[in-house]
Amino acid sequence: MALLTCDFFSEALQVGTSMTVVLPQQTAAQIGVTDSGSSGPPPVLYLLHGLSDDHTAWQRYTAIGRHAEAAGLAVVMPSVGRSFYTNEAHGHRYWDFVSEELPTVVRSFFRVSAHPDDTFVVGLSMGGYGALKLALTHPDRYAAAASLSGGLDVRKLLQAPERAELMDRVFDGSVRDENDLFSLLAGASGVPPLYLSCGTEDPLLPGTRRFAEEATAAGVDVTLDLRPGTHEWSLWDDVIQDVIAWLPVRDS
Repeated sequence: MALLTCDFFSEALQVGTSMTVVLPQQTAAQIGVTDSGSSGPPPVLYLLHGLSDDHTAWQRYTAIGRHAEAAGLAVVMPSVGRSFYTNEAHGHRYWDFVSEELPTVVRSFFRVSAHPDDTFVVGLSMGGYGALKLALTHPDRYAAAASLSGGLDVRKLLQAPERAELMDRVFDGSVRDENDLFSLLAGASGVPPLYLSCGTEDPLLPGTRRFAEEATAAGVDVTLDLRPGTHEWSLWDDVIQDVIAWLPVRDS
């Protein structure tokens, strides 16, 4: 496994930014490492962070490198601040960055597959919202998407007084349909398979349940994974292993 921190300039953000990248490596003598054995460009997983995190969080708090190595996945973990993966009303164009610029930059910097069948997006909390927004807006670009304890009902989150400043800065106080997952779901077609997970003691559970019900009713292939836990890394470290095992990674 190769672990890289990549600092680069973003045209969409008009500022320098960073991403953490895991690349699988074929090895013959490394002890204790499960090698995928693939020699071609690996499939790529865009792994999105939560509201209080950055591009380093998944690597620091989980064993994502080891899990990705065993599956032969490249993993790209960008940094988007507290943007909800959206073009902020009073800030930066993070949606343009993550949906358009980032995949282009990744393919230009690294030897990874560019095929939609080899491209996946997963996120936790705020990143769960971002992952589903990407999959619903551009269903032709992803083979699967997953949300772990996702903040999926942003219109309900907008009602929380402690989120007033955040929601005003990002959404200008009102979540339009292009930023509402339920509106996007109603207008989407060809949605890839979705994995929706949440802890049963997590306050965000109702949003996950509701989205799973509406997606299932719309004919989307939904895997619902509810297990004991709150909004915590110990849960996400377990779930991400099952998500990676669920991803439809093609034999190379």
